Amino acid sequence: MIKNRATITGIAAELPDYILTNDELSKMVDTSDEWIMTRIGIRERRILKEKGKGPSDLGALAVKKLLEKTGTEPSEIDLLVCATVTPDHPFPATANIISHKADIKNAFSFDLNAGCSGFLYALSTAQQYIETGNARKIIVVGAEKMSAIVDYQDRATCPIFGDAAAAVLVEPASDNTGIIDSILQSDGSGLAHLHQKAGGSVNPASNQTVENREHYICQEGQPVFKWAVSKMADVSVDIMKRNGLGHEDVAWLVPHQANMRIIEAVARRMNLDKNKVMINIEKYGNTTAATLPLCIWEWEKQLKKGDNIIMVTFGAGFTWGALYLKWSYDG
Repeated sequence: MIKNRATITGIAAELPDYILTNDELSKMVDTSDEWIMTRIGIRERRILKEKGKGPSDLGALAVKKLLEKTGTEPSEIDLLVCATVTPDHPFPATANIISHKADIKNAFSFDLNAGCSGFLYALSTAQQYIETGNARKIIVVGAEKMSAIVDYQDRATCPIFGDAAAAVLVEPASDNTGIIDSILQSDGSGLAHLHQKAGGSVNPASNQTVENREHYICQEGQPVFKWAVSKMADVSVDIMKRNGLGHEDVAWLVPHQANMRIIEAVARRMNLDKNKVMINIEKYGNTTAATLPLCIWEWEKQLKKGDNIIMVTFGAGFTWGALYLKWSYDG
């Protein structure tokens, strides 16, 4: 029996005001609403257009909302983890900047990069600090400005991504609810199929890398699609089997919002009715580390204490995983 089981006790989100529609995208690149909806399932996405703004701005606003919503003082936070692939700067950590902007002064903070799996990895990390008693109140925030690394001349990738931030408060559970189990995995061979070519220490920024448009997302769609369907479906079934869950026991599936066909394939493999699947890809696209908490934030009012929730994701790295959570409060 785990003495301090970790659980989510509150959630908040922040979205940019600007909505980039498929119709507007079709004026920028050779695409159409029909093409994007048929192949990906996205109709619009939010874009942070204000100059000089980054994921820390979205993240800090989400964190401030979370603190107010849960009646938590900034001084009570022990740790803040920011999952992101689009940090404000290579250093310092965006988590440090978010903490500063949210007036959190007693916590240590750090960034975690696991691609689109970042939030799940960060939530599992927070779980360890709660379970060992080394922290009592932790904020996990997924914050992304994907528009900063999207090539709006690439019709294959530019419709997919959006900007957003969402944050959760993680505390010890007072009952048998909370995070029950997780399976996290990775395979570095995925580098070949999904990466950013330049900007790191192996290939630093130069006039040539900028001219060659190497600072944007580079993705081979078909291999990524096949890996995502296979790994997300496998790990979801594995965590259900490991915990003796049938499809009738699962109240909600929270899948990474990368592609509607991937989401549908995972739900079919789990034998879940579509009404049990959280889907907001049409409105927000793939917000990478913010996608999972953004779903939970939207569905919070429908959640009931004791609901069995399976969160599943797949991201660059390759990284993937599933987490089984028994929800702790009535929305």
